[in-house]
Amino acid sequence: MARMNEDAQWIVLMGFIVSFSFFFLAMILNQATVVGQTTAESVLDFPKNDVRDVKAVIIQSSSVPTDADFRTDLQSIALSRKNAVVNYSVTLPNPPADIHTYINIHYNNGVTLYDEMWASL
Repeated sequence: MARMNEDAQWIVLMGFIVSFSFFFLAMILNQATVVGQTTAESVLDFPKNDVRDVKAVIIQSSSVPTDADFRTDLQSIALSRKNAVVNYSVTLPNPPADIHTYINIHYNNGVTLYDEMWASL
């Protein structure tokens, strides 16, 4: 740049500044689209139908809370078909202090962790 005049040096310098600005803006836009994509994917990955099905089966079977065979079958079927760890615990009512049956449901498929406490009369 020693042999260029002063106007040419300013043109080259402005060219570097503009190119670095474009590169910086491109990096910011690239990261913004990645964040938006992963957020949308996490919403789509929530297995609401699987959770509803497991919850319905557990609630229907809450009349037999000590059935170890049912608990083992439910856990093995959920693990083999949906790759999900399912566990639950049932707390029966203690009249007259409490008249509700409480069921704690735990669902984990490696992406989604879902815990719920369900109460019934």
